[in-house]
Amino acid sequence: MREPNVVSYTSLMSGYVNVGEPQICLWLFREMQKSTVLPNEFTFATAVNACSILADLRRGKQIHAHVEIFGFQYNLVVGSSLVDMYGKCNEVDLARQVFDSMEDKNVVSWTSMITAYAQNGRGHEALEVFREFNWLVWEHPNQFMLASVINACASLGKLVSGKVTHGAAIRHGHDSNDVVASALVDMYAKCGYIVYSDRVFRRVSNPSVIPYTSMIVAAGKHGLGRSSIELFEEMIDRRIRPNDVTFVAVLHACSHSGLVDEGLEYLNSMSSKHGVVPDARHYTCVVDMLGRTDRLDEAYQLAKSITVNDHEGALLWGTLLSASRLHGRVDIAVEASKRLIESNQQVARAYVTLSNTYVLAGEWESAQSLRTKMKQTGVYKEPGCSWIEIKDSTYVFYAGDISCERGNEILSKLRELEKKMKERGYKGTTRGLVFIDVEEEAREEIVGLHSEKLALAFGLISMPKGVTIRIMKNLRMCRDCHEAFKWISEITERDIVVRDVNRFHHFGKGLCSCRDFW
Repeated sequence: MREPNVVSYTSLMSGYVNVGEPQICLWLFREMQKSTVLPNEFTFATAVNACSILADLRRGKQIHAHVEIFGFQYNLVVGSSLVDMYGKCNEVDLARQVFDSMEDKNVVSWTSMITAYAQNGRGHEALEVFREFNWLVWEHPNQFMLASVINACASLGKLVSGKVTHGAAIRHGHDSNDVVASALVDMYAKCGYIVYSDRVFRRVSNPSVIPYTSMIVAAGKHGLGRSSIELFEEMIDRRIRPNDVTFVAVLHACSHSGLVDEGLEYLNSMSSKHGVVPDARHYTCVVDMLGRTDRLDEAYQLAKSITVNDHEGALLWGTLLSASRLHGRVDIAVEASKRLIESNQQVARAYVTLSNTYVLAGEWESAQSLRTKMKQTGVYKEPGCSWIEIKDSTYVFYAGDISCERGNEILSKLRELEKKMKERGYKGTTRGLVFIDVEEEAREEIVGLHSEKLALAFGLISMPKGVTIRIMKNLRMCRDCHEAFKWISEITERDIVVRDVNRFHHFGKGLCSCRDFW
């Protein structure tokens, strides 16, 4: 075209965004700025969307400045795009500033703000914005808004809010939508209700790869590796093509259920049978799979052979470090920790896990030396935190903190449980010590005050008999607490579900669903 106008420029920019070439879109925007053609609101929205895809905050801010200059800062389409862009760039407060400055808002702009909060770990604020939307706006929520709200409920483990949102999805006819159904599957699984996840999934008449992948992930997180494999094979039989995320899900499920041979078979079939090239995420799952089953030398050799960036390397070497601690391989733990510390990734975790590995191997001096180094360099372990939801109220507990609500009653309940456990022969375990060698009485006190035990005691004194207690934890559950929970489930005749950073544990009648493999 000899004289392209704003429509032709914007159409071409939008076309490149739609085919996954946001960089070319931004180049066209710069070329347009050199011409006499002036951008309109759709031009700016398209350019901002390109920045959103790239998570390019610097260029996003530059375009935002041009938006202000051309007077489009109050435009509905441009404003919604800016909210989305800042959310994707992890600048939620800037997204909120834009959102609050918008004179007119529609369901898209509200959805962008809710999604920004939900995707940046600020689920409570996402739910608050959703409540504002329902109170102030006459429009109905769309499937994308509902999916974001459900995802916020999943991250917080807020089952009651998740059920309420599920009801809204049913009322507005979105419950069988792939995006909403996948979010519901994930939410119920993360809240410990895997049976509900399966019910939601089975109600989708023609599920695509997205709901299937969500259900495979859900089953794997609950230690149902065989179920994950059955779902994967069912998907293949229905001629639904798996993607890279599906393979991460099935490999992760195999890892958490000890299905090494099956996992390796899936890895080897990815490229040849399904046209999916394995990347760092898939190999990290395999490293985890091998490490959990004490094939650490193979896992170590595989980890060394993979080319990764810093973020991928943190996941890879962090995974190997955890497996090394589990099996007492100090040599590999030292190497994995060194790689993490040198790349300035997961430094605190590296120090803590290596220290625990030294302790488990009986190398007390090395553990104490590392502990001293941690203090000197200002590295601190993330505090253990657990929370429990009762009647839509969330109660949070921190390791060793007895200033929590009903603290004296909680301690009394724990002492009562400890007495009953010891009467039945419970002696605790010698694994899972942290940092230093302590006397038995002191060690029992420290372990007894782990956050999940405080949450459990609170649940026992606050919830009616027979009701399942569901606890969320920000760290991996230690072996001492895991063993204690099995005993407590039998003594109290309660089903107890714990979601730690890795997976779910379903305790009942003195057993755990993980079969002591996690």
